[in-house]
Amino acid sequence: MRFYTSEDIHILLSNPALINALRTGFTKDYTIPARMHLDYDNPEDENQNTLLLMPAVSCGDVAGVKIVNVSTENSKRNLTSIQGIYYLLDAITGEPKALFDAKSLTNWRTAAASALAADYLAAKNASSLLMIGTGSLAPFLIDAHSAVRPIKELHIYGRNREKAEALAKSKAGQFKKIEVVDDLNSSLSKADIISSATFSETPLVKGEYLRSGQHIDLVGAFKPTSRESDDDVMRRSKIYVDTLEMAPKEAGDLVIPLASAVISSKDIRGDLFDLCAGKVSGRKNNDEITVFKSVGHALEDLVAAQLVVNNDQA
Repeated sequence: MRFYTSEDIHILLSNPALINALRTGFTKDYTIPARMHLDYDNPEDENQNTLLLMPAVSCGDVAGVKIVNVSTENSKRNLTSIQGIYYLLDAITGEPKALFDAKSLTNWRTAAASALAADYLAAKNASSLLMIGTGSLAPFLIDAHSAVRPIKELHIYGRNREKAEALAKSKAGQFKKIEVVDDLNSSLSKADIISSATFSETPLVKGEYLRSGQHIDLVGAFKPTSRESDDDVMRRSKIYVDTLEMAPKEAGDLVIPLASAVISSKDIRGDLFDLCAGKVSGRKNNDEITVFKSVGHALEDLVAAQLVVNNDQA
C-alpha cells in the first residue's frame, strides 16, 4: 500500500487543479457522517488536545477517513499543530488503497477550500492580502488565494515577529510588495482579502476597522468557545460557511454571536455546496463585506486524496 509523504503531496497537487476538483466535489453526492470530535486533557501543556475522526464515502468508488490530533502548543516542540494519517480504501471491496500524511493533505485542502470560497465572494480585482497567523497553514492560504485573485501585495501579522519575517522571506519574489505588520488594527483596512488562521480564543479581526468591499476568510478558532472575529464583523458582513450542517454548531465565530442574538441563522446565506451548485449567489457588488467561516469538511480530504492518486497514476 502506497504511503504519500508531505513531499509526494506537494509534487502531485496544484492549487488550480485542487480548487476545481473541490468545486466539482461540492456538487456531488457523498455520504459524510458528523465527525467525531473529542477534547481530552493535555497535562503537560495545561490545556486540551483535540482528536478528530472524519470519514467520507463516494458510493461505488472510494472511501476514506482522517484521524488527526490537534495540539495547539506544538510550536514550542518545533512540531506542527496537526498530526495524523489519512486512509483511503476501495468503497466496494474495502481493500486499502493508500495512506497519506494528514497534516499536508489538510493544509492543501483547507487552503483550497478558502480560495474556492474567495472565488465566489472576494472582489474580482482584489490585489492585496493580509495573512493573520504564521503557522503551517499560512503559506498554503497565501498561495491558494493568489491562485484565484491577482494578489500583488502581501501583509503578514503574527504574534511572533521572527516567524512572520521568516514567512515573508519564504514568499520573496512572489509579490510586488511584502511587509510584516506590527499593528493589526491599522492594517485591517488595507487589505482586499483578510485570511486568519490562528488558535486565538479572542477576536483579532474587529469590525470597526473594516472597510467596504473586503472579504474575510476565517480558518482558525475551530472550537465553539474561541473566535477570530468580533460581533461587529458578523453584524456588518454577508456570511457564508463551508458546511451549514457543522459550522454554526462548532465555530465560535458563529456560535457566540448566534447565542447572543447578534445574528440569526438566516444571516448565514449559504455554504460551499450552495455556492458551487449555484443555489445562492456570492458577492453582488463591490461595497459589501463578505465572510467565509470554515471548520473543515471530510469531502475535502477525500477529493484531495483522490486527486493525489489520480495524478500519481496519470
